[in-house]
Amino acid sequence: MRDNSGRRSESESDQGRYVASRRPTGRPKSIAVDATIRAAAPHQIARGGEGFKVDESDIMEKVREDKVGSTTIFVVDASGSMGARKRMSAAKGAVLSLLIDAYQKRDRVGLISFRGNSATVLVPPTNSIDLAKKNMDVMPTGGKTPLSDALMTAFRTFEKEIKQHPRDRMSMILISDGKGNVSMSSMRPLEEAVMIAGELKSINVSSLVLDTEESAVSLGFARKISDALGGRYMRLSDIESSSILDAKKGAGL
Repeated sequence: MRDNSGRRSESESDQGRYVASRRPTGRPKSIAVDATIRAAAPHQIARGGEGFKVDESDIMEKVREDKVGSTTIFVVDASGSMGARKRMSAAKGAVLSLLIDAYQKRDRVGLISFRGNSATVLVPPTNSIDLAKKNMDVMPTGGKTPLSDALMTAFRTFEKEIKQHPRDRMSMILISDGKGNVSMSSMRPLEEAVMIAGELKSINVSSLVLDTEESAVSLGFARKISDALGGRYMRLSDIESSSILDAKKGAGL
């Protein structure tokens, strides 16, 4: 179950830990003995006789919750600009930090980079630190900005993740200035990217856009992508590279 609160997602389970009790709507799945005794205790004098008497109306059932995992995918602009290496370096550090944090959890982290005419899944969603390090050793930069293909690659990756882990929480961190200049169709690059961003929103992917635009006059492209995603927006220049994880938490991802 994906939760928009920002907390680690939990869902009711027949096998999880006992966290609360409630009155059953039908036959109780698992009787909460302690809660049932507490419910029956105030009525013992009125019920009279010997022994502790429990009425059907006293029965309480256990509410169990099972922690579920999450998938976070970084989508990083590696196109030709002075800040490309800085963006990739920041993303690499954040990916590894997230994987260390997810070591004993059911969390997965992935990395998609985009440059030239297409996007590349550098790290498929994984909880393996060794695999992530191996796949991120070579991260080329330069060329055009195929933002649409990057978002579509993220969409397809999340679709697979949702099928395999339907109860888990999905989130994306896009690090880009939003200035896509390569389309997959006859649409203009920005219009196409906005349309695909809407598709990501439709499958309940939470998102954070870190805008890398450094020009004095902002064109606001990354903000438009963020609005279409229905996610949070921040400027990368406002945070330290090592604080991307804090930004993620602050965005409720």
